[in-house]
Amino acid sequence: MDAGAASARNGLLLAFASAAAFGTNIVSAQIAGQAGLSGPLLVFYRVLLMLILVGGAAFAWRASLRLSPGERQPVILFGIATALVGIAYLSSVSFVPVSVAAVVFYTFPILIVLAEPLLTPTLFRADRLAVALLAFLGIALVVGPDLHGLDPRGLALAFLASLSATAQFFAAARCARVATLPKLFWSHVVILPVALAILLVTGGLLPPQAFLLAPAAVAITYGGYIMGFVLQLLALARIAPGPAGLAFCAEPVFAVAIAAVVLAERLGPLQYAGGALVIAALAINVIIEHSRRSAVPA
Repeated sequence: MDAGAASARNGLLLAFASAAAFGTNIVSAQIAGQAGLSGPLLVFYRVLLMLILVGGAAFAWRASLRLSPGERQPVILFGIATALVGIAYLSSVSFVPVSVAAVVFYTFPILIVLAEPLLTPTLFRADRLAVALLAFLGIALVVGPDLHGLDPRGLALAFLASLSATAQFFAAARCARVATLPKLFWSHVVILPVALAILLVTGGLLPPQAFLLAPAAVAITYGGYIMGFVLQLLALARIAPGPAGLAFCAEPVFAVAIAAVVLAERLGPLQYAGGALVIAALAINVIIEHSRRSAVPA
């Protein structure tokens, strides 16, 4: 196996691991929310925690957090896109059910596949679009959207989150060569004031002692976020946005499966069928990527 194929394989594995970590994060955040800890509160402190951890790691390892002039723009764009994902997604659920917001949000793998030929040298591939549509159908069945009482504001915000996630993947690919620590640090420097502004607007600022209401859930939430975010950056440094976006379709499947085990939520036949569709789409994506690389002359 050549270096490029090995890097792509590792990238897909990292993307799947990131999706699993974020899926765990969703379930634990739900538990924390039931204990009275709001989403904006969790977001603000997780950003602050990430900055402390990355700064401490850089100090301990004597690593530089400096960005060269050519690295600043893509890292800032990545931070802005990441902040917008959180803002729009958290805001959308104030107007539409979470399931509806999730289905609209997970159009981003389709948008990535459509935008990739326009923003990168990658040619349009109908097979990848078909896989993205199959995965989206599976996600819609897994999440089971409630279509009653739809508010256009919520739909618009969820779609803004989808567009922002699309931008986030391309921005991450542009700063693939930037070292992980400075990329983590400066992107979260951009995210922090946005997260604080949301928290102040919602009036939900609480001291860290509030996390004692659900310490295990908070620990899992932050651990899942930190692990998922780091793995996402590592994945996008190795594979293109298209296959990476498709791999992240596994996230809601992981979340629903974990919720079924941890929260004893019952799954219906449509959810099982949707999960099977997503898994089939992901398997097809892996086969397509492997076949494509095998066809490229060494």
